[in-house]
Amino acid sequence: MLLKRLLPILFLAGISTTVFADQSVTLHSPDGNVQLGLLHRSNGDLTYRVFYKGKTVVAPSGLGMRLKSPELSLSKFDLLGIDSSVTDETWKPVWGEVSQIRNNYKQLLVKLADRSGSGIQLEIIFKVYNDGVGFRYSFPQQAKLNHFIIGEELTQFAMSGDHKAFWIPGDYDTNEYPYYTTNLSGVDATGGGAAQEIHAKTFFDKSAVQTPLMLKSADGLYINIHEAALVNYPAMNLVVDKNTFTLNSHLVPDAVGNKAYLQAPAVTPWRTIVVSDKAGEVLTSKLILNLNDPSKIEETSWIKPMKYVGVWWEMHVGRSSWDYSGGQVGSQQATKVPHGANTANVKRYIDFAAKHGFSGVLVEGWNTGWEDWFGQWKEDVFDFVTPYPDFDVKELKQYAANKGVKIIMHHETSGSVTNYERWMDTAYRFMKKFGYDAVKTGYVGRIIPRGEHHDGQWMIKHYERVAQKTASYKIMVNMHESVRLTGLHRTYPNWIASEAARGNEFNAWSVGNPPEHETILPFTRLMGGPMDYTPGIFKIKMSHYNPEKKEQVHTTLAKQLALYVTMYSPLQMAADLPENYEAKPDALQFIKDVAADWDETKVLDAEPGDYILMARKAKGADQWFMGAITDENSRGLGADLSFLDEGKVYQAIIYRDADNADWKNNPEAYTIEKKLVNKNSVLGLKLAPGGGAAISMIPLTAEQQLQMKKEIKALPKSKKKK
Repeated sequence: MLLKRLLPILFLAGISTTVFADQSVTLHSPDGNVQLGLLHRSNGDLTYRVFYKGKTVVAPSGLGMRLKSPELSLSKFDLLGIDSSVTDETWKPVWGEVSQIRNNYKQLLVKLADRSGSGIQLEIIFKVYNDGVGFRYSFPQQAKLNHFIIGEELTQFAMSGDHKAFWIPGDYDTNEYPYYTTNLSGVDATGGGAAQEIHAKTFFDKSAVQTPLMLKSADGLYINIHEAALVNYPAMNLVVDKNTFTLNSHLVPDAVGNKAYLQAPAVTPWRTIVVSDKAGEVLTSKLILNLNDPSKIEETSWIKPMKYVGVWWEMHVGRSSWDYSGGQVGSQQATKVPHGANTANVKRYIDFAAKHGFSGVLVEGWNTGWEDWFGQWKEDVFDFVTPYPDFDVKELKQYAANKGVKIIMHHETSGSVTNYERWMDTAYRFMKKFGYDAVKTGYVGRIIPRGEHHDGQWMIKHYERVAQKTASYKIMVNMHESVRLTGLHRTYPNWIASEAARGNEFNAWSVGNPPEHETILPFTRLMGGPMDYTPGIFKIKMSHYNPEKKEQVHTTLAKQLALYVTMYSPLQMAADLPENYEAKPDALQFIKDVAADWDETKVLDAEPGDYILMARKAKGADQWFMGAITDENSRGLGADLSFLDEGKVYQAIIYRDADNADWKNNPEAYTIEKKLVNKNSVLGLKLAPGGGAAISMIPLTAEQQLQMKKEIKALPKSKKKK
């Protein structure tokens, strides 16, 4: 690690001994492309601005805090001083998209005093990277401030124009909305938008959006605004001023309207601005991860990326129930269906996992309590240790162990979080006793304690407690219906995934996710961390299960395969039913082959809302996998393979849309082709509407190359499956 003082800082109007002169400072990123400018005016205002290669990213924008106790607006400051430093280090993540990450930035620490005479001091820390800027507020230990309450944060992000935006409505309780694509002036989330099937949502302003917010300017800049290291603080929404295109921070309140309860010394999360003139560089940015603390878990060998199957999708498509009595949760339907989490059915999934090399089997609906809680705001629903009569915990422990498979625990809290916190230790001891090393938590419904929100400070502290507590038992955790991620998987690498967005299950029983959805998520939700999106659906139309159902997955089958590459997660589910995979073993092969942990990631081409073309190298192996996806439009893409090793020939197995495939009319038609490729090759890929392509590339010996040439000659030009 290199750490040294930066002297001199460039002052446009030097720091003066008088309080009446404007004072300004600029700081460039290590490569010079990103420029941060600070201006402290004689009236006490402090603003910042950001440029990228001379283009405005953030126009002059306000900074500050409004305290509720003591009642005070921290918006006019005396400038006490500025410290500066530079850091250049490299660290290795426990798991991730790359094997090592460079953390290279220049820093300013701006020391301020409240000008009103309160004596309160505040610091703002800026870090300028080659791909953007992060900044946070810090309240140092001081005589004039101890316990205090945040009323609102006064941070602004002033945009230079009416940018194209990829957004979901601002909300205190859910991020399971489909994305809208409009200009900033067109943001209108009235009533929370079209996603009326979401049960627990708290819409608050038709001009509000959530982060991560992806923007594209008319002059070709890609700008992403989010936060990093969200700890002991509420999540940030943004309210759009449609006259000035300024984004104003809005923190999620608690039950009595306060935003955060803090005690000095205290810091806020980092506010992050990622910028590039290439969309793909936004996807490869590690700025958010770098702004998080290093791992607090010293021994991490027990944290293992994995692929899994599970008793889950069959409930969403109506084949079985979470509820032992056979009634679907929330539907109170008269027609009963079998209880899914029974011993014989779970054994069937364990057999499938063992046969095809999946490490885990998720089982939902195994425990008592599913009968009547949905929508009732009921307090003590689950105890997390009492199975239904048809789920034999001891027998399944032994059966799974004999097959070399791990069962993944499911803890649906029903939003009754105080109840879950009372049971956590008991539940985790139960897990370890019966061989469970990973848990999927859920927070469906309104939060208890009543009046708290999924994204408020109380719940933010709960999610961290769960990460800490599971780590103490050497348990990996996958949180659903939680706050969107902010890079905390660096600090708690056992927090191996989250949902925290609109997942694949919405395709089974609602209007679903439009074809562009998966081309937006990597630029938004996945900026903060991996998503348990549950890809791999082979039976696309829900009429397969019920002729009266019109719902369907809004992709082709080939696109479902490509999502294993484009939708990053170290915890990847093969979400469909075993029999649907057994019917298409050649397509299943890609899911079996694709890695869940990576050494390298290359974004070859991308445009938010339109398409993504990405390649990844498997962890510790000379194998590359590629995924290409598109929106509702058909598309041709050229995949430049110059990232492959010099002098090696690879077998490329291409799983692509058939020529007549279409997400709506012919989604399950796919073609598998084999080709010899090297670093000089360019693969032409034709993607159907809503379609995709998945490619595996493995280096061949000279003997294998000769054999493959014979096989290719003997093959027909294409092998089609419908």
